[in-house]
Amino acid sequence: MDQRPLGHSGLTVSPLCFGGNVFGWTADEATSFRLLDAFVDAGFNFIDTADVYSAWAPGNTGGESETIIGNWMKSRGNRDSIVLATKVGSEMGPGRKGLSPAWIRTAVEDSLKRLQTDRIDLYQSHWDDPSTPFEDTLGAYKELIDQGKVRAIGASNLTAARLREALEVSARTGLPRYETLQPDYNLYSRAGYEAELEGICRENGLGVINYYSLAAGFLTGKYRSAEDAGKSARGNGVVSKYLNERGRAILAALDEVAGRHGATPGQVAIAWLIARPGLTAPIASASKPEQMGDLIAAVRLRLDAEDIGRLDRASAY
Repeated sequence: MDQRPLGHSGLTVSPLCFGGNVFGWTADEATSFRLLDAFVDAGFNFIDTADVYSAWAPGNTGGESETIIGNWMKSRGNRDSIVLATKVGSEMGPGRKGLSPAWIRTAVEDSLKRLQTDRIDLYQSHWDDPSTPFEDTLGAYKELIDQGKVRAIGASNLTAARLREALEVSARTGLPRYETLQPDYNLYSRAGYEAELEGICRENGLGVINYYSLAAGFLTGKYRSAEDAGKSARGNGVVSKYLNERGRAILAALDEVAGRHGATPGQVAIAWLIARPGLTAPIASASKPEQMGDLIAAVRLRLDAEDIGRLDRASAY
């Protein structure tokens, strides 16, 4: 499998990243193990999670995803072959959130314990924390890098102005810089990333690992009418957000390109992301082992200029 550089971190990753938000939520530990086994057996090596996953599920408090991944790596003895990414910053309880040095030092130890490892390959700021100066946050990350607990750092959900500011602070102070950005980006949600963030990332050689690659399942073609909202717990939100004139045009283009390749709309949507210049590895999840085939096929799918042009025109904003 092709490997892609993750910014200037020295890490190389497969062109698809498995999103660990499903572990402990829509996939129990046994199912999660099967999903992860299928993922690495297909030649992939990149897994993304966060300390807060999956606190939103009934009975959970956060840390469930990291715990499952840690148990899996221990049982398989494969830590050295995995590029492991997690995040800090989301609320883990009263006063337990943000990017202050004190909380980062506490949170990283909690994550390392749950993951049963001595280092995190990519440690990411989950959300911006304007109350903490970048110098303080990046200084805390430098400590962790110097201690060997973290190999590289990244950011998620930063605006273009804040990303540029963070990079300027690193350049001025010599503190570690964010090597990756994790934005919301897919064939439907293009403007937020492409308008400003894409240029900054490409100009500075940042790795881009986007989330919501399939727009909460909309780009698989699962939701094509108001009645389809009943197909899942999140169906109402998906239909209300995406099922409009532009969304239908995107689905039509996906159907057309998929038909030419004997593929599925979801495979085409991910292949479009993988082909996007400057994008390192889209993040995608699966809750059932049989869904892994779609992800594997998406990486193997090669879109030509005509395919990409058709999808670009249909999703123009």
